[in-house]
Amino acid sequence: MEDLFRRLADPDGEGWRIAESDILREWSKSGSAAMDLLLQRGEEALDQGDAPAAIGHLTALTDHALDFAAGFQARAAAYASVGQFGPALRDLARALQLEPRYFPALTQLAVMLEETGDTERALAAYRQSLEIHPNQQEAIDGVARLERQLDGTDI
Repeated sequence: MEDLFRRLADPDGEGWRIAESDILREWSKSGSAAMDLLLQRGEEALDQGDAPAAIGHLTALTDHALDFAAGFQARAAAYASVGQFGPALRDLARALQLEPRYFPALTQLAVMLEETGDTERALAAYRQSLEIHPNQQEAIDGVARLERQLDGTDI
């Protein structure tokens, strides 16, 4: 994984795309076929707009896979989709405790902080995520948007 993170952090070339894909694939493996199925079902339910079902599947997952960061990050997305930011923030904190380089969780945290008006902490989270993965367009856009806002040049 260390080599993948080195390639991911290189802003030049296209090697970061492969590294990103490989890292995300590794993170999606819990080590248990049953837990991987719960993650898949939770993500599918969320994609279909069924947040309650997603939360149900992902809660079953996180109850049994306490050290699986992807489960907590996915459940945070499900909670956030229905405006339950408290549980979402707790799950993001757990995901980042388990894997501090979990850039999707950092970017998701930044988005939530931005939505709640915590501009400075959102900007810090976007920047932290970009230190790990400098090619994330959502985080790049977030930094630019928040820097304009803080400079008073919001469009």
